[in-house]
Amino acid sequence: MSNPMQHHHITYIEFSTTDIAQTKKFYGGVFGWTFTDWGPDYIGFHGAGIDGGFAKRETLDAPGKYSPLVVLYSSDLAATEIAVRMEGGGIVVPTFEFPGGRRFHFSDGVGNVLAVWSE
Repeated sequence: MSNPMQHHHITYIEFSTTDIAQTKKFYGGVFGWTFTDWGPDYIGFHGAGIDGGFAKRETLDAPGKYSPLVVLYSSDLAATEIAVRMEGGGIVVPTFEFPGGRRFHFSDGVGNVLAVWSE
């Protein structure tokens, strides 16, 4: 189900964590967020004003490597990918499927990596 009102809007943000259980305890306790478990290495969060998730990483010792991932929505994923390429961006993670949709990650050519998703 496409949502044209959200086309190219930020709809999700993804963080990294080395400890899923501690992440749930901290953000649930401090901010009252709730969580959806999507397996042992990923949780979604709700109640933060924008939905998002935490992906498990073994280490966070490389500064900047695990920066938050901002995820935009597209009602036409293929057209958005073409536009990214036409404006000089690069695809850093090709389109893949996940529960609920598909997404790709791109570089904007000036140091930022973001993602775009669609149903």
